[in-house]
Amino acid sequence: MRVLLSTYGSRGDVEPLVALAVQLQVLGVEAVVSAPPDQEFVELLARAGVPSAPAFMPIRQWVSERAKPSSGADFHRLASEMMAAQFAAIGTAAEGCDAMVATGLFPSASAARSVAELTGLSYHHVTFCPLFLPSHHHRPFPYPGHPLPPEVTDNRALWDFNIRTMNALFGEALRTHRASVGLPPVDNARDHVFTTRPWLASDPVLWPWRPTDLCDAVQTGAWILPDERPLPAELMAFLEAGEPPIYVGFGSMFMQSARDAARVAIEAIRAQGRRAVLLRGWADLALGDDAEDCFITGDVNQQALFPRMAAVMHHGGAGTTTVATRAGAPQVIVPQIVDQPYWAGRVAELGIGAAHDGPTPTFESLSAALAKALSPETGARATAVARTIRSDGAEVAAKLLIDAISRERPPS
Repeated sequence: MRVLLSTYGSRGDVEPLVALAVQLQVLGVEAVVSAPPDQEFVELLARAGVPSAPAFMPIRQWVSERAKPSSGADFHRLASEMMAAQFAAIGTAAEGCDAMVATGLFPSASAARSVAELTGLSYHHVTFCPLFLPSHHHRPFPYPGHPLPPEVTDNRALWDFNIRTMNALFGEALRTHRASVGLPPVDNARDHVFTTRPWLASDPVLWPWRPTDLCDAVQTGAWILPDERPLPAELMAFLEAGEPPIYVGFGSMFMQSARDAARVAIEAIRAQGRRAVLLRGWADLALGDDAEDCFITGDVNQQALFPRMAAVMHHGGAGTTTVATRAGAPQVIVPQIVDQPYWAGRVAELGIGAAHDGPTPTFESLSAALAKALSPETGARATAVARTIRSDGAEVAAKLLIDAISRERPPS
């Protein structure tokens, strides 16, 4: 049995697939991950011992050269180019496979769906946040340039609007792509790619999926890749030299707002007499001084680091939110884009941290959020919730996938 796991996105899209690949290997299934060939993902796959099949280009190169708002690139052209390029890359990687699991940017997932359709592979789509799946319990994500109509309050009607929005965004590129590879057109781009029974790889405590007739999602729990890397000696020395510091990191957020938020964060942390650990991340964050109360680091084992933090301040990505919650670390989320405000809201609702209102904090607003996160009540609640977070999501998904492939295989 051989499975292709395909994505095109940031680390939050890649690492969960690596976790699934490891679990499939444990169960005797050959798994290959097709992901952007950025060096950090190449190293991640190598550490995990998972074979890789590179996507069409590094994601950071694509973002810097083609997807910046200032580039003036045509959205439909970008989507069409990615579908064509990913169709070729995924098609090559899928040779000899029995099934495919796809996620990531929608044009890439669309290409994966086409490859599976043409080759007869069992196809499964996974998402890491309930926000993107249709449900009458919540409103859809409002895509830029396509705000939800303010006069409509019925969630079902808004999800119908979401179909029209995604057709407007991706329908033309998808029609052209499918015609070019000999496939018929589809009238609902969203449900064609997501399917009516997608997998939801997120924790049911952090954000439980509630039954709805709009989508028969299967919530497996988050797909967590165990990280056994030791913390660097210099970082360990810093941690042991004083009280637990506060982590500041914005992951794959590269925009100026992340740099501004980090600068204000360090000011607010220092004003409270606290130390900080700063992650460089995609925004290449810097301290601006060499004071001994802050330590700056590159990629680091968050699973080992976060339990040693007084609090974790971050952008609210699904992966970072899950790791921080499992660690029992109080959180301050300064959300930047897409689903991050919703994860911030969940953390606040659970009482395990503070949600900043908007991507650009002031000294005053961030100081207030820090005070809430560092309160004894928030710390106690974060410790209690950490005990309820599951760690077997990838194992659950691996068994589901093997069962699905076995059912769909013709009898020998």
